[in-house]
Amino acid sequence: MKDNNEEMFPIVDEDGNIVSAATRGECHSGTKLLHPVVHLHVFNRKGELYLQRRPEWKDIQPGKWDTAVGGHVDLGECIEDALRREVREELGIMDFTPERITQYVFESDREKELVFVHKTVYDGEITPSAELDGGRFWSIDEIRESMGKGIFTPNFEHELKTVNLINL
Repeated sequence: MKDNNEEMFPIVDEDGNIVSAATRGECHSGTKLLHPVVHLHVFNRKGELYLQRRPEWKDIQPGKWDTAVGGHVDLGECIEDALRREVREELGIMDFTPERITQYVFESDREKELVFVHKTVYDGEITPSAELDGGRFWSIDEIRESMGKGIFTPNFEHELKTVNLINL
């Protein structure tokens, strides 16, 4: 499997207004074209947080543990539709109630994203797709103990610290 570098993404300003479009390849090549993504943090009723493991074939942060759902907004797609599509594609979850938390700009050496962060509580079946290398629920203590050790993506660690989803 491999990412489609010709997939079209909207290019946005920091308020989320579309200003142009570019391919995934262009957005991930160091151009720093700001493109929107959605994140969903999935908690169970015990307060544990589900994390996905990124497969080795991903072009960004392969093999690291990351937000339960993270995906790009396609050109012509609204944030809510992108979130529901990504959750369905990555975890097989159809029925959930997302709560929007915040949005922020995240920049790495290869890309710049406008991240729309959501959370939900879900205790149903989770079926990770072939897009992922599995996933599991982590206790908050496990997450705390693993921070800063190269286990998680930098974006996930940044989000946990700045969005205040859990008490670190």
